[in-house]
Amino acid sequence: MRSTALTARLGRALGTAFALCFLTGLLSYTQYLTWAWLPKPVVPVWGYRLTQGIHVTTGIASIPLVLIKLWSVYPNSFRWPPVPSVTRLLERLSAALLISATLVQLVTGFLNLLDWRPFGWDFVVVHYALAYVVVGAVLLHVAIKLPDIRYGSSTRLADGDVLTEVPWHENPASHSNAGPLPPPVPNGISRRGVLIAAAAGIGVVVITSVGQTVAPLERLGLLAVRQPGRGPQGVPVGRTAEEAGVTAAATDPAWRLEVTGPRAYALGLDDLEPLATRQVRLPVAAGQGWGVTAEWRGIPLLDLVQRAGGTSASRVVVRSLGKGGITKAELTGSQLEQAILATHLNGSRLDVDHGYPLRLVGPNRAELFDTKWIGALEVRG
Repeated sequence: MRSTALTARLGRALGTAFALCFLTGLLSYTQYLTWAWLPKPVVPVWGYRLTQGIHVTTGIASIPLVLIKLWSVYPNSFRWPPVPSVTRLLERLSAALLISATLVQLVTGFLNLLDWRPFGWDFVVVHYALAYVVVGAVLLHVAIKLPDIRYGSSTRLADGDVLTEVPWHENPASHSNAGPLPPPVPNGISRRGVLIAAAAGIGVVVITSVGQTVAPLERLGLLAVRQPGRGPQGVPVGRTAEEAGVTAAATDPAWRLEVTGPRAYALGLDDLEPLATRQVRLPVAAGQGWGVTAEWRGIPLLDLVQRAGGTSASRVVVRSLGKGGITKAELTGSQLEQAILATHLNGSRLDVDHGYPLRLVGPNRAELFDTKWIGALEVRG
């Protein structure tokens, strides 16, 4: 069952998953950046929900795929002599780097989905940096193992089939673990059977986890971190008011929104309802991969900015009453023009866990940066 033909095909699947994770991860990381030359687009409004859903789903699917790939090659670790040549030494070093970096990336990424971070470092910074290490290690490993990849990709999976290309068939044992002669027909599962079983198992993992992003599959989301339809007002909660330590401040009848700028002013609770004139249908999508579309009603952010003497060209900082975590967001350009300070969710006043009395909502944004329990706006420029 363990052969270069099988390993090469598993490697291609894993390489595709890693490429998707890396590219969608880069898009996710732009949510954390505030560079003026890199404005965040507002279209499509579901962009972040899609890309982060792909990122998380392919990451979860990569866990069993990596384990199967390691199973297919681990006998190579016991070849003797362990380092017969410089090439084999480089191969083993590249494999060690790739395996260790991949396992750390996948394990800590999965723990982050569960909101459990026992590793003690800034997850976003390390996850982003380690992604480049993994991709670099993949490229290095592919370069070193290219003869094996060519050999395995050209060999059919059916037991007894061998490569017909002379250069690599002359002495395949020196390049791979497939052997120079067809192996005996096994009584158990075949190479093709391993691939079919792996594909079926990974398919089950994907279907039972992607429901947190794809609404029609929500009922099948047995492995989903959160069910999109479950939570106050039909929307999941990433961080509760109690966890943020803002329950008392957010529900204080004397709450006021302090707006600073060329013409500073403040709003009380009674001032919000007449100003909440815009109704939008926008998704809320979290870094953990879950997302759900909801009906929001609130105050156009640009209206408050203009009242403070700002314009659509201003840079606006939205600050939360909370302490710790992401407690502010910065908006410019089209994001500023499209954002609202929500007062209502799905037809009723915001629940305190959803950000009462005011929550920032905008298109194509990570839920983490849709600041809840807003206490101040700062208009710059």
